[in-house]
Amino acid sequence: MKLLRLFTLVLAGLAVSLPAAAEPPVWRIKRGGAEVTLFGSVHLLNPGQAWQTPRLREDLARAGQVWFEIPLDAEARAAAGPLTQAKSRLPAGKTLSSYLSPKGRERLARVAGKLGLPPAALEPLRPWFVETTLTIVHLQSRGATQGDGVEETLAAQAPADAQRRAFETMEEQIGWLAGASAKEQAASLEETLRQIEEEPEAFDRLQQAWVDGDTATIVREGVEPLRTVTPKLYRRLVVDRNRRWVEQIERLLKTPDRAFIVVGVGHLVGPDSVPAMLRRRGVAVEGP
Repeated sequence: MKLLRLFTLVLAGLAVSLPAAAEPPVWRIKRGGAEVTLFGSVHLLNPGQAWQTPRLREDLARAGQVWFEIPLDAEARAAAGPLTQAKSRLPAGKTLSSYLSPKGRERLARVAGKLGLPPAALEPLRPWFVETTLTIVHLQSRGATQGDGVEETLAAQAPADAQRRAFETMEEQIGWLAGASAKEQAASLEETLRQIEEEPEAFDRLQQAWVDGDTATIVREGVEPLRTVTPKLYRRLVVDRNRRWVEQIERLLKTPDRAFIVVGVGHLVGPDSVPAMLRRRGVAVEGP
């Protein structure tokens, strides 16, 4: 399991039939006068999919602060393009194919062609960016859209006077992805290419698990493979970031305020998740 399953947890939302009782996972913390809601999100959803519960809406309506992984304002979005461009291109004289095995090159040509992306256009790009691009296009080809995503919906519904905050800048988040070694990036890309071709049903299982609040399946299908197969990448993309976020959450718990936190569900399940880290620090966390 490389980045595609992680991105599926973060960028999920394919054609999943949501039951009326859909209840994606949520965690809650109360300490003194502070209240924190942790909601595990997916960033891409099919139009019209219902996922909010009455209690989740109530938590959001009462929030004085609403936290996301990165800023969602227009200024941050405008800055993303130049930042991504600066981190996405290989050094002069290097090509994407030079980092891939013969089988990886063959798969890249097939997958990119199927998704309508000219393989030659990908050659100057770093593996992490190609993997991200292929993942998003793959999910969108199956009906997912970002406009109906969890973050956009909750940001629009949040109280007008609630502070909008972010755990990371756009530059920091891109840096987490781009800063992995070329070898790790290439290995992750090759596994993602394999998954797109051979295991599409695995992603359907992950998405349905999110709908059902089935955190055990999310851990088994989405977190454990990344942790065991690519431990360095797992530490970089999950563990290290979670530790930073936990420190910020602990500071929030020292203030008499209500905070609503929305991050990818892959950060909220498993042995190194945000709730697990908080519990190890003695914080009582209600939830799975």
